[in-house]
Amino acid sequence: VQLQASGGGLVQAGGSLRLSCAASGRTRSTYAMGWFRQAPGKEREFVAATNRNGGSTYYADFVKGRFSISRDSAKNTMYLQMNSLKPEDTAVYYCAAVLDYSGHLFLRDSEYDSWGQGTLVTVSS
Repeated sequence: VQLQASGGGLVQAGGSLRLSCAASGRTRSTYAMGWFRQAPGKEREFVAATNRNGGSTYYADFVKGRFSISRDSAKNTMYLQMNSLKPEDTAVYYCAAVLDYSGHLFLRDSEYDSWGQGTLVTVSS
C-alpha cells in the first residue's frame, strides 16, 4: 500500500491541526496504522496507533488527551487530530501501515512496512 501524508503546517502554541494519511494501492487488504514523528536531531518516536478496523487505539503518554487518531475506511484515510499543540510537538510526522488480520495494535516503527513521506508540523511559542 502507498501512503500520502498531508496537513502539516505552522501553528501557534495552543492551536490545532489535522493530519491526513491517504492510502492507495492494495486497500482491500486490512492494515493496522500508526503515526510517528521525528524532531530535528532526535530519533523517530511513536505517537499513536489504530488497529485494522479502528476499534482500538493507543497513544504515547505525551499526546494523551491532546491528540486523537481515527480512520475512515470508505475514504482509505487515517487522521491525526492534534489539539493544544506545544512547541515540543514540532517534528516531521509520518504515517505508517502494516498488513494485519489479527486486530492488534503496533507500537514499534520496525513493525511497519509501508511509510508515507512525512509532513512537517511547526509549533511556534
